[in-house]
This record gives sequence, C-alpha cells and structure tokens, in this order.
Amino acid sequence: MFDWTDRIPEGPLDPVLQALVRDIIGKVADKWTMLILEALEEHGTLRFTDVGRKVGDISQKMLTKTLRQMEADGLVERTVHPVIPPHVDYQLTEMGRSLGGAFCGVWLWAEAHHDQIEASRKAFAARQAEG
Repeated sequence: MFDWTDRIPEGPLDPVLQALVRDIIGKVADKWTMLILEALEEHGTLRFTDVGRKVGDISQKMLTKTLRQMEADGLVERTVHPVIPPHVDYQLTEMGRSLGGAFCGVWLWAEAHHDQIEASRKAFAARQAEG
C-alpha cells in the first residue's frame, strides 16, 4: 500500500502552491484534456482536425477551448503555418509529455483494478435494484 504521509510537507502549506495545484487538477483532470494528451503522445504533431478525429466525439468549440487552455498552461505548442487555408499544428511540450507520463499511473491502476471495479459496480447496481 502506498504511504501518502511521506508526501505531506512539514509546516504550513503554501497557499499559492495549494491554489495552483487545485487549479491544475481542475483543468487537466477533465476527460478532454486527458484524451488530447493521449492523442498527441501517441501520434506526435497533429493538425487541429486530426486532433479532433483522434479524440472523437468532441465538438469543435470544446476542442478549441481545451487546446487553448492547454496552450496557456504550457502543455501544448501551437504552430500556425502561413498558408491558405491556414494550417495549424499542435504538439506536446516537454511539460505536456511529463503530465501524460504522470497520468500513465492512472491507466495502470485502472488496468490492475478493472475486475474489482466492474464487480463493485454490478453489486451496487444490484443493491439499488433491490430498493
């Protein structure tokens, strides 16, 4: 079992750092950011439309909003090629790749606990159905 107590800093928490961590978790823990991270990690540099295709089932508005936020946070780099029609590429920055690596642990955890999660969901659904 992982011991979180060795990760807790001694003394009072820095309120600026605490606010930053909460803000980042709120932004990157959403499904679109995670799926875009995965698509760019797997496929490298992608055009805007290709990012949307790889992610799937994302509106153009949400894709634009998420990519802009990721660019603002330093996770992706946006390159505009001055051609007609405009050609825009996105790729992960080093920081974006490191975040993808951090979330790889979530994938490994889900894989290791998949059967337990499914069993728990079925048991919960059965209890709910009973009343």
